[in-house]
Amino acid sequence: MTKKVQKGFTLIELMIVVAIIGILAAIAIPQYQTYVAKSQVTRVVGEAGSLKTAIEACLLDGRTTIGNAAGECDPQATYSTIQGGTGNAAPGVTAVTGAAVPLVTITGGDATITATFGNSAATTLATKKLTWRRTAASGSWACVTDADAKYAPSACPVGTP
Repeated sequence: MTKKVQKGFTLIELMIVVAIIGILAAIAIPQYQTYVAKSQVTRVVGEAGSLKTAIEACLLDGRTTIGNAAGECDPQATYSTIQGGTGNAAPGVTAVTGAAVPLVTITGGDATITATFGNSAATTLATKKLTWRRTAASGSWACVTDADAKYAPSACPVGTP
């Protein structure tokens, strides 16, 4: 008598494997999308925050007009693919398609750096803003964003930009 040996997988075994993969994907994909959005907010905190040094130097020198002429402040912003809107590019730098820079304004000793999410940013962040504000009275900077709280890092809480 010969015994038959099963080769391969049965249909039910394959269906169980597909169901397990589907359940894992249903949990993992939203978590990954949240992770990507959080990392993009953190990236913009750093990109916009890096302009603070140039702005402080301008304020120390008494330059409060944004531009590259004599006596004007060049914020030295570089283009980012996850920012949109209109900002102040480094004077003389050619605009980059699908990228933008933060908008910098200086009024007296107060300064504002506003980055708008756009272009290739996560869809949950599109048109949201992140703002660094400097008050002349204290000389300190504070960051706020209008992105959802689950994306905001502790260094830049949710508020009204």
